[in-house]
Amino acid sequence: MGRLLVDLCTPAEIRTLAERWHVARLLDGSKLSYREIHDATGVSTTTIVRVARFLKQEPNRGYRLALDSLGAAK
Repeated sequence: MGRLLVDLCTPAEIRTLAERWHVARLLDGSKLSYREIHDATGVSTTTIVRVARFLKQEPNRGYRLALDSLGAAK
């Protein structure tokens, strides 16, 4: 997957994806507020809200499936 993303995305896009993934892991694995996540990561609160919405409300469940899959692999 990493090789595919390097082929498909610019370095800036990869950084953005990595930031969103980091935020998803923080939202799922901690009790930090959105503001605390922003302060710790520098990611905008708008992005944090978006990730939270997709993690918790949207029917796609991509974040949830990935987080659960990685959790099962531990």
